[in-house]
Amino acid sequence: RPDWCLSRQRNWGVPIIALYCNDCGEILLRQDLVNFVAELVEQRGADIWFELPVEDLMPKGTACAKCGGSSFKKETDILDVWFDSGSSHVVVAEQNPEQIGWPVDMYLEGTDQHRGWFNSSLLEAVGTRGIPPYRSVLTHGYIVDEQGRKMSKLLGNTVAPQDVIKQYGAEILRLWVSTEDYRTDISISMDMMKRIADAYRRIRNTCRYMLGNLYDFDPAKDAVPQAEMLEIDQWAMHRLQLLIQRVSKAYEDFEFHVFFHAFHNFCVVDMSALYLDVLKDRMYTAKATSKARRSGQTAMYEILSAMVKLMAPVLSFTAEECWGYLDKSGQSVHLQDFPKVNDAYKNDALDARWERMIEIRGEILKQLEIARQNKVIG
Repeated sequence: RPDWCLSRQRNWGVPIIALYCNDCGEILLRQDLVNFVAELVEQRGADIWFELPVEDLMPKGTACAKCGGSSFKKETDILDVWFDSGSSHVVVAEQNPEQIGWPVDMYLEGTDQHRGWFNSSLLEAVGTRGIPPYRSVLTHGYIVDEQGRKMSKLLGNTVAPQDVIKQYGAEILRLWVSTEDYRTDISISMDMMKRIADAYRRIRNTCRYMLGNLYDFDPAKDAVPQAEMLEIDQWAMHRLQLLIQRVSKAYEDFEFHVFFHAFHNFCVVDMSALYLDVLKDRMYTAKATSKARRSGQTAMYEILSAMVKLMAPVLSFTAEECWGYLDKSGQSVHLQDFPKVNDAYKNDALDARWERMIEIRGEILKQLEIARQNKVIG
C-alpha cells in the first residue's frame, strides 16, 4: 500500500505527539513524552494538545538531545483518520479481553472499506502485533432503489428504516435484510416490504397454528417415542432435520438469503400446504389423549421448538413471543442452544416413498378439482 500516510495537515483531530527544538530544529519523539501527553488526554481529551501551552505538554526538565535546548514548538499535523479507526481494535477489543477478546471474530462493513478500515486495521495490527486484528471480514454492498440508483434526498428515492418500522414493524425490516444477497447492491421499495410482510404472515401463521394445537400437550408426559409415531409424523421429523442442517450451514456461511428461502419454503410447502393440512382431521377428531393425536402433537412440538430457535437471529421478537407460550421456564429463546440435527430422525427411504406419494396426491387433487369444476363432485 504505497499511498497511505500516517499524517494529515489539518488544524483539528488526533494530534501527533512530537515536538521540535526551536534552537536547532531537531525533532523530539520520545516514549516518555507520549506517555505524559497520553495521561493528560485520558483525563481531559485530545483537544488539550491544542489548548495547553507547550510547556504543560512535556515532563519537567525535557531537553533537546542534540543541542540541549529547552524551547520547543508543537507538531501541528494530525493522525490520518484511517489510522484512528485502524487502531480502534486496541481500545475496543484488546482492552476488553473478557467482554470481546482479541483478535475479534469479524469486521463487518461495506465494499469501500477494503481500501479503508479493513486495510488500515490490518496494516496497523500486523505492524504492531504481528497478526491481523480480525479472524474474518464480511463485506456488503449498498442499498439502491428499484431502478438500481443510489439513494439520495435530491432524487427523492430514499426509504428510511424508521418509515418501514412505523408501517410494518422491525421484524419485516429484519426479514427483508435476510431475503437479499447482501454481497451485491440491494434494492428496496415499499412494494417489496409489502411482499415481505406477506411472507412474514405465512411464517407467523404456521407457528400460530402449531402453538394452538399444543395447548393440552406436556412434552414431559405426553411425548410419543419416535418408533411409535405415525409414519407421516416421522416424515415431518425427517424434513425438520434437513431444515436444521440447511439453515445451520447458511448461518455458518453468513448466507442469510439461504436461511430465508429454506425456512419460508418449509413453512409454506412442507408444513402448511401438506403436513398441517393432513394433520387437521386427526387433531380435531381423534380422542384427545390417543396415541394418534399425541404423535402429531409430539412432532409439532419438536418442529416448532426447532423453528423458533432457527428464526431467532432474524425474527428476534416473533421468536421471543412464540417461545414464551411454548416454554414455561421463563427463559429467553436467545439463551437456548441452537437445534442440532438428530440422525435418529433422518430416514431417506421414508422421504423418497413419501415424495412419490405426494406426487401422486398432487395428480389426484388436480383431477378432483376438474371434477369439482364440472360439478361431478361437491
